[in-house]
Amino acid sequence: MKRNATAQIFRVLLPAKDLAVAKRFYEFLLGSRGRNVAGGRIYFDCGPVILGLLDSSSVVEERRPHFPEAIYLATNDLTELHRRAAKLACLDTGLLHGDPDNPAGEIVVRPWGELSFYAHDPTGNSLCFVSARTKFTGTTRQISALRRAEARVRGRRSSTRSARPKARRRTPRVVGAR
Repeated sequence: MKRNATAQIFRVLLPAKDLAVAKRFYEFLLGSRGRNVAGGRIYFDCGPVILGLLDSSSVVEERRPHFPEAIYLATNDLTELHRRAAKLACLDTGLLHGDPDNPAGEIVVRPWGELSFYAHDPTGNSLCFVSARTKFTGTTRQISALRRAEARVRGRRSSTRSARPKARRRTPRVVGAR
């Protein structure tokens, strides 16, 4: 494959219900100034990729684009970003994949090896901040480690199921019967 024929992501746009609020939010969270760009856009330089905010205040909620997954951002100071996110009260309060060992808003080593936490911006876009040292990029070694972790989880689930006492069958009580 020709090297110059490979596409590279250089910009991701997120909708913003209130562009001014979103700009202040991201400036505080990312610790960098956003720049106003024509057409209701604000750009933040995040390494080689620009994170752009697009004014969607005139778009009806049902028509506003929503990302099904998080935008992943790597950082060398995960603790500081977590502190800022906590101050903004934007940490995700849910569980990742419904797993009690994976509280989304806490700094946790995920089953795929990333040290990360999840948050939401004022529009509801999901963000994941990952320690730059632990980024999961899909290398052969990382995939092997992930498969081993998944096998351990499956093993724990099946042993938990078999260790549970069997539910006793109750005889239905009929009202008026003796």
